[in-house]
Formats: sequence, C-alpha cells, structure tokens
Amino acid sequence: MDESRGDGRRRLRERAGATLFGRVAGPSGPANRARIHTTPGPRWFGPERPIRAVHGDASMFIGGLSALLLQSLHPLAMAAVAAHSGFRGDPWGRLQRTSTFLAVTTYGTAHDAQLAVDRVRAVHAAVRGTVAGQPYTAADPHLLGWVHAAEVDSFLRAHERFGAHPLDAAGYDAYVADTARVAAALGVLDPPRDRAALTALLARYRPELAATPAALDAARFLLRRPPLPRSALPPYALLAANAVALLPPWAPGLLGLRPATGPAAACVRLSGHALTRSIRWALTPPPPPPPSPAGGI
Repeated sequence: MDESRGDGRRRLRERAGATLFGRVAGPSGPANRARIHTTPGPRWFGPERPIRAVHGDASMFIGGLSALLLQSLHPLAMAAVAAHSGFRGDPWGRLQRTSTFLAVTTYGTAHDAQLAVDRVRAVHAAVRGTVAGQPYTAADPHLLGWVHAAEVDSFLRAHERFGAHPLDAAGYDAYVADTARVAAALGVLDPPRDRAALTALLARYRPELAATPAALDAARFLLRRPPLPRSALPPYALLAANAVALLPPWAPGLLGLRPATGPAAACVRLSGHALTRSIRWALTPPPPPPPSPAGGI
C-alpha cells in the first residue's frame, strides 16, 4: 500500500510539474532546457554565481508578476508593451519567450546568450511610437534602465522573502552585479551593480511614474482576468496577492490596489511560502527509486 501511495504521489508530481513547466516554457521547453544546460562551452555565469540561485528558484513566479505590475508604471514603457508586445492576445507566448531569454542568459553558453540578446535588441529597435505627443522607442537606454531596475528589484525581493535559500547582503549585491552583465548587453547604460545603487536608481525614476489607463488595464488583466482554467484560479489568486504585497509601498496605490494589512498580510505571506514550496516540489524531479535487493524482482 505504501508503494502504491508513493507511485500516486510521483505521478501527481510529474503531472503537476509537466503542466506548470509547459505553461512557463511552452511546447519547446524540454528541448530548450536540454540545449541550454547541456551544450558545452563557456558561460556568462558560473555555477557559483548568485544569478543562478535567484533565477532558478520558485520565488520567480511571484517576482515575475510583481515585476510586470511595477514596470507598467512607466507611461512610455507601458505604451510600448500595450502597442507592440501582444501580451493580451498571446500572454503565454510572451511569458514563454521571457522565461527562455532568462534561462539562456543565466545558464546557457556565452554564444547562445549573446544570440538571445541580439534578437531582443533587434526587436526593440523596431518598437517605436508616440503617446500623449511623446515619442518612444523600446531601444531607449533610459526605458531599458527602468525595465531592468524594476525587474531585478522584484526578483531580488521575491527571493529574499520566498527563496528556498535566501542570500546574505553580499550575495544580493553580487546578484545585482550579475544582472548588470545582461543589462549592459541589452543597451542599459551604467546599470546598477549593488543593491544600494539599484534602490537609488528606482528612486530617480519615481517622478516619471504614473498609472496610465493602459497600466490600469494591464493590472486588471493580470490580477482579475488571467487566461487560466478555472481549477488554476485559486492558486493564481494567492500568487497575485503576494505579487501585490511584494511591490514597493508607494506602488499599489498608483494602480488602485490595496495590499492586505495586519493579520491578513501575515496570512498572505504564509500562502506565498506554501505556494512556492508547492511549485518547488512540482518542478523538482523526484529521487530515483532505491535499487531492488539482490535477487529481487
């Protein structure tokens, strides 16, 4: 009976992991993962680098959604996303492309990482328009700097709060320095290289931030109308609540959001820990079964 229960848990884990990985990485996910991790060659980041620990942790699920909400607060960056990214028509495709880019630049060969960066830069160069009489291009180093800073800050704070093995202060400084390697390749000028510089950069962007109608619409789409099957909505609601709670204190109000406070906030955080543990369990391959005793079947 114990063996039957173990087999049932293993099958449940495999199904949950395959479903979740398929959503995030897409149908090419297994092949991409094999290529990224097994292709020989030098990497931008060795196995000891903090960027590998942060980007490989289940806390990225919460940090990623929080980053999207925070990034939407720059009107020009949000205009570029709304007009050109297709996040509404193909949200899963956009997520899969983003997750693949992060995986390639974090774990892939230096050659593949540079190719991925070159593809993104080519896309950015073609994204341009005007909003409220103000021209923008996705290749603008200033806008790239905001997107980078909001993303890295969100990933860092998510890992600090929900990571399986949070880093110390020096580790998070090193994580910011690692991400600066990718940011500079994408065209960010003088990206921050420690947490203090990252915090200072976010503060410098504050006067430019506002919740445009496009940002409010994106928040409603991400938080209240996600394109998910009904069975996935309850865990997604927990993820969304924790993504909002992770935002800097000044950000939720701009988006018309009210994070939980008091005992409710503690419950939200506990749910975030439970959710990330569940994701970690689903995505971690189970250990192989023990060998049969000599002469056994």
